[in-house]
Amino acid sequence: MHIFLLILKRDLRLAFRRWNELATSLLFFIIIASLFPLASSPEISQLRDYGGAVLWISALLSSLLALDGLFRTDAEDGSMEQLVLSPAPLGVIVLAKITAHWIVSGVPLLLVAPLLALSFYLPLEALPVFIAAIALATPILSVLAAIGAALTVTLRGGGAIIGLLMLPMMVPVLVFGTWATEAAVQGDNPNGALLLLASLAILSVSLGPLAAAGAVKVAME
Repeated sequence: MHIFLLILKRDLRLAFRRWNELATSLLFFIIIASLFPLASSPEISQLRDYGGAVLWISALLSSLLALDGLFRTDAEDGSMEQLVLSPAPLGVIVLAKITAHWIVSGVPLLLVAPLLALSFYLPLEALPVFIAAIALATPILSVLAAIGAALTVTLRGGGAIIGLLMLPMMVPVLVFGTWATEAAVQGDNPNGALLLLASLAILSVSLGPLAAAGAVKVAME
């Protein structure tokens, strides 16, 4: 737990020093989601019909912008090698880095997404379901980002490759998240989609750091 907190504080401190990189993905999400209502029909019924899908696609695309720096900075300055050689479990170190990534990229998304949902006239009754789905999806995206970044940590220009690796794995998150949101908007039961998202989140958080740690160890050898 001690090493977990140390790595978490260190990564958060470094991330907030590069606040412009943090703001890029959030601004990208806001811009994409805001342009759709301006470029489409102003009818409330149409905005409400496709609003959930637009918000989820915007959220997933914006998450691709914050992937490349998860391990690359540590690999370039040599600190990643020290972390790999340290006696602390590498899985715990990777979990701390994933948690820091989620705090700086997932939490702002979670706070802004409900406000943008109102621009698509999503019913207020559907907002709790939408927020819950986003809260379950963002840890999954952070774990997928860690796995993709670990596989490409030593590759030049790995950001584009991470995006290509992640897109197929993001499809279930997009499907279940949109399903839950649309079910809530239509007044149907969204519990099935939320339970599937929760299962994916538990599976990702429990096994993802170990997979990312193994990929980092292989890449640094």
